[in-house]
Amino acid sequence: MEYLMVDDHIHLQLLKPSHSVLIYEAICSNREFLRKWLPFVDQTRKLRDTEMFVKQISRNQEKTGDYVYTVWYRGDFAGLAGFKDTDAANNKTEIGYWLIESMQAKGIMTRTVKKLVDYAFRNLDRNRIQIKTATGNDRSAGITRRLGFTLEGLERNGERNGNHYRDLEVYSLLKREWIDRLLNDFP
Repeated sequence: MEYLMVDDHIHLQLLKPSHSVLIYEAICSNREFLRKWLPFVDQTRKLRDTEMFVKQISRNQEKTGDYVYTVWYRGDFAGLAGFKDTDAANNKTEIGYWLIESMQAKGIMTRTVKKLVDYAFRNLDRNRIQIKTATGNDRSAGITRRLGFTLEGLERNGERNGNHYRDLEVYSLLKREWIDRLLNDFP
């Protein structure tokens, strides 16, 4: 799906090459904020780095099922969110996301992830979704808790960020759990 409405204020647009400059500028102007949790920030030194990333993702989305979206809040670019490491044979995927600093604490990403979860279960026939958050990234972990994900465990030294490794908390949600929550008036 090229365009997903989340609510009256948030929409998602499938990542495409024309977004490269916007994404690169957002990374550059939020570099200090984003680098704390996102390892790719320090490898994104030139516009060409972002162009290569976007081109690779855009070219392979249909084949891999790793659909990535730009996140828009009230018409302004807010960040990226999407599916990664999709395993179609086992009907599972992971959701990754980031927001620029000025878009934090507005509920944007919780609502966005909720939409992606629902879309994956209803439209992409996924049975399992996982989200990994760096230990200590309480805002990101809060999204998983609000949406009913289960903490499965810790992926020790799961992600390199700069010169050190971070442990990753692994959260998951199953389709039957999501449906059960929807049937019980899940917010």
